[in-house]
Amino acid sequence: MAAIDQFISRADASGRPHRPSVLTGPANIPWVYWVLGFILLLMPVVASGFVLFQIFGWAFILGMIGLSLMFLGGYGGMVSLAQMSVAGMSAYMVAVFGTSGVIQISLGWPWWLVVPVAILIAVLYGTLIGALAVRTEGIYTIMITLAIATAFFYFARQNYGIFNGFNGFNQVLPPELFGVDWRKPIPLYYMTLFFAVIAYFLVVYIARTPFGLALQGVRDNPRRMAALGYNVTAHRIAAYALASFIAAVAGILLVWLNAQVSPGSVAVGPAIDILVIAVIGGIRHPIGPFIGALIFVVMRTFALDILVSVGIPGERFNLLVGLVFLAIVFWSPDGILGLWPRVRDWFRNSSSLTGERGGRL
Repeated sequence: MAAIDQFISRADASGRPHRPSVLTGPANIPWVYWVLGFILLLMPVVASGFVLFQIFGWAFILGMIGLSLMFLGGYGGMVSLAQMSVAGMSAYMVAVFGTSGVIQISLGWPWWLVVPVAILIAVLYGTLIGALAVRTEGIYTIMITLAIATAFFYFARQNYGIFNGFNGFNQVLPPELFGVDWRKPIPLYYMTLFFAVIAYFLVVYIARTPFGLALQGVRDNPRRMAALGYNVTAHRIAAYALASFIAAVAGILLVWLNAQVSPGSVAVGPAIDILVIAVIGGIRHPIGPFIGALIFVVMRTFALDILVSVGIPGERFNLLVGLVFLAIVFWSPDGILGLWPRVRDWFRNSSSLTGERGGRL
């Protein structure tokens, strides 16, 4: 353990080792977390049902799928384009084993059995993807995960015995637990917020565990980690399994949000969207995918109307997203989160220059 601590630790300007702090109690949680949590809890008081359902509901779910990609890319150095495919597998399994409008295929199992089975199958699927992808690096990892996601899309579209082909499944509704309709805006908002917060703190916690530190060591120098006795392949596959679990939970929330799932949900476009979301927000911190998801959903919701109002076809939405993506990457390779240090340094430099000028006067 001491060896990996020495390998992972970083030195600050004074030369002393720097390790990430652990949130061991409420007193150690930064005040920003409390303020953000307070705002999110009171959001239904000021936001309309449309905003809660179509903006924040979507943003939390897509943020969770982006978080699974961020965990692989930020902590493991592995960029996977199959995370939407894993979420789609979970969504399909909910429809197949649970209830839907396609009674010829859906088995009608109770929700408390359907949910764990769907998550288990999706995690096994994602782990298998990881077992194939970890033997490659860089662009080859991206290509093999994209190929698997594309193959799943075509298989779901052409298979009518299990996935109901092009039509998919409709009327896939969440259970009415405690007498609550969880597809109404406020209940759905709190449900997606709850699981998004759990997923966020799960990743934050795991990043500080011995496994998380070892995974970051594998990301930085796999040969040295192997020389220290760590199983590099096993750590990478385990990372895929954990990321698949987060994506699988998001997939269940996604099918309940839409009340349907179809091959279009797992097409190449949505798979690329998850990568865009993670990169726009920032892939170096777990909060980045949620920021990117909120920006993406807001653009998707309102940009179409804006484009149409100025005489530009709504199909140009992807072009607009691409331009925003290029602009953010150009100015900040670390996404929106990477802009904050630059803005902070700019304010500090401006303040120091103002003070120097004042002193001269």
